[in-house]
Amino acid sequence: MARVKNGAVTKARHKKILKQARGYFGSKHRLYKSAKEQLMHSGQYAFRDRKQKKREFRKLWITRINAACRQNDISYSRFIEGLTKAGVEVNRKMLSEIAINDPKMFSEFVKIARDGKAGKVTRQAEVVANEVTVTTGTKSEAKEVKKVEKKETKKETVDYSKMTVAELKEACKKANVEGYSTMKKAELVAALTK
Repeated sequence: MARVKNGAVTKARHKKILKQARGYFGSKHRLYKSAKEQLMHSGQYAFRDRKQKKREFRKLWITRINAACRQNDISYSRFIEGLTKAGVEVNRKMLSEIAINDPKMFSEFVKIARDGKAGKVTRQAEVVANEVTVTTGTKSEAKEVKKVEKKETKKETVDYSKMTVAELKEACKKANVEGYSTMKKAELVAALTK
């Protein structure tokens, strides 16, 4: 029987490891054994740091928001508490960007947070043709805005031709149209416009 040699396979494996270790310092990119060891460590560091990166960015955003809050005479915790009570759903990344690029808008957020903490702000949400509009203001203002929005929803006509088939079927389901599950798009639009 012929002798089987695995030099080609070993060489290929070594080449693959050394290619991944390019740019490492000293023997870590030259010698197979130390390159493989370093690659294993590098993989562990990369896995760990993908998780830590998220924490570090959140810390950075909170620091930026806190600095902007202090300029507006409010603490970070009171600010976030007020926004939560007011029903404002803006994440910390966006708040930090607003704090850096648009201080006037951030001061409006501070005002909303103060009103929310005092219990003056209510949150009203109205769905209008696949768009959610959120209004914040004092309780008396919120009632007026809600009435105006209801009038607008009656006036608006929905353009069904721009909707997807799934959205049309959902609209048919809400409108209690029979046999909508087997209809094509044109038939669904015709059924909804009746």
